[in-house]
Amino acid sequence: MHERQGLSLADPADYPEHLLGLQRDDGFLEVRFERHGRTRPVHLAHRAPCRMLFPRQEPDEPLLGVFITTSGGMASGDVLRVAVEAGRGATATVTSQAAEKIYPSLGAPSRLSLGLRVEAGAALEWLPQETILFNNARLERRVELDVAPGGSLLALDMVVFGRLARGERFSAGALHDVWRVRRGGRLTWADALSLSGDIAAQLAAPAGFGGATSAGLVLLVADDAAAWVDEARARLARGSSRAGVTLVGGALVARALGAEPAHVRRDLTALVSWLRAARSGHPARMPRFWSI
Repeated sequence: MHERQGLSLADPADYPEHLLGLQRDDGFLEVRFERHGRTRPVHLAHRAPCRMLFPRQEPDEPLLGVFITTSGGMASGDVLRVAVEAGRGATATVTSQAAEKIYPSLGAPSRLSLGLRVEAGAALEWLPQETILFNNARLERRVELDVAPGGSLLALDMVVFGRLARGERFSAGALHDVWRVRRGGRLTWADALSLSGDIAAQLAAPAGFGGATSAGLVLLVADDAAAWVDEARARLARGSSRAGVTLVGGALVARALGAEPAHVRRDLTALVSWLRAARSGHPARMPRFWSI
């Protein structure tokens, strides 16, 4: 697990959440998959509100772990740390039970740290449902991915800017999002996004998000990533989102922006479903929890 350092200039004791004596979550989840005849979790540790469940495995699917936050989302001042490892030869998929909600903040940020590690000969799919930023939410997130040569990681991420069904937009608050990809411990791709201040103007700017209400990312970190770039571009070009695909440091990076989150979700899940089938022989679909 890699924890975030130095993001907040304010002393946590000065935040209203602390002064009001509000209870904050400080949870974690650690899971390691190994193959012993078949893939199974050999280490699982968690502290509320984090949990992982393992529903019955379907015959044509890899082992499925479902990440749950029993609190229903993250409030200001909450800290969650998630670490997932796939040992040599293991094949596993991790998804989430539902969209992750980031609630409005009185001042303190919600902090989420995610570390994914894949060893040689292992394949891990990280396919959580979207993160919804309520207006006035403040989220600091750090994602650390380390994939050994010979290993494979397929990851999906979606962020929705506001509770759109309620007519709410994410126009105030903050998002600080940092991603790091390493191959065998060597940094090969780094990315960061910071939104604060007049967020509405930044999301509306033609040179920024161009009016998008949702942004999505698909990452394929694998030895054969370059072989799938051209077809991935062609498939996203037929979708409804503004999208692009590139190869960075040996990783396929696909991004999509859309005025309708449903369009981004549809385009990126179609891409992920195709990659699952074409590369690994899995069914060309998302984990069944995406349909619940």
